[in-house]
Amino acid sequence: MSDTQRPPQQQEPPGVTEEMEPRPRDTMDDYEGHGFLAGRRALITGGDSGIGRAVAIAFAKEGADVAIAYLEEDEDAKYTASRVEAAGRKCVLLPGDLADAQHCHDVVTRTLDELGGLDLLVNNAAVQWPVDSPEDLTDEQWQRTFDVNMHSYFRVTAAALPHLGEGSSIINTGSVNGLRGNKSLIDYSATKGAIHAWTYSMAQALADRGIRVNCVAPGPVWTPLIPSTFPPEKVEKFGSQVPFNRAAHPDDLAPSYVFLAADRLSSYYSGEVIAALGGETTPG
Repeated sequence: MSDTQRPPQQQEPPGVTEEMEPRPRDTMDDYEGHGFLAGRRALITGGDSGIGRAVAIAFAKEGADVAIAYLEEDEDAKYTASRVEAAGRKCVLLPGDLADAQHCHDVVTRTLDELGGLDLLVNNAAVQWPVDSPEDLTDEQWQRTFDVNMHSYFRVTAAALPHLGEGSSIINTGSVNGLRGNKSLIDYSATKGAIHAWTYSMAQALADRGIRVNCVAPGPVWTPLIPSTFPPEKVEKFGSQVPFNRAAHPDDLAPSYVFLAADRLSSYYSGEVIAALGGETTPG
């Protein structure tokens, strides 16, 4: 099945990679590391599947040990760990709800204990629930979306900052929807816009410490979030609106995270939002 062909399908949130058709390319099979992250220690939220999985495996292939935080113990997390370990690196599994402030602190503590330190932080966890109209957006949904998508980024970063130093890198996952909005993903778009502005601000605030802060803002990406939150007819056409006529696969995006993590490649980059939009120009 080609990248532009996808049968209608739907899953229960948060979704499972194995049930997706076609299965996303998210294991960096053809990627060859060059030691750009040798000896580094990374924490990746939302690291069990999708973009987080591809980033974890790419980081491992570049020589980093990895801790992945994700919602609940599942086969996706175990599979990601197996691929990190196949690259010869350590993988720490950290299940739990990142909407909980204490858990955000705990995943950093566990990472420090298990990996012996922390150099790279990838804030990537996200949830979304489309609505048909603004009136359908409840206070509970608004709060939950911000707790996971934005507040966890702040809380995990706040816990990590005392342990980061010269040469450390923080990479946030934004979205095209944070650049231009989305009428059915109002709360999700608001969190992503907040992440972009937070990235700009934190880059300025941490420049004198030698800590770089950047963001990757993708367009459509084929991950378990899509069939578990959109109706089947939208899943079937997902990504077809961009000039490349397809959604990205996580493997398409992970090299951008490697670039932003590696001093050798991006030592002069901070406060950047890299928009990977499948041929679209950046809105605004």
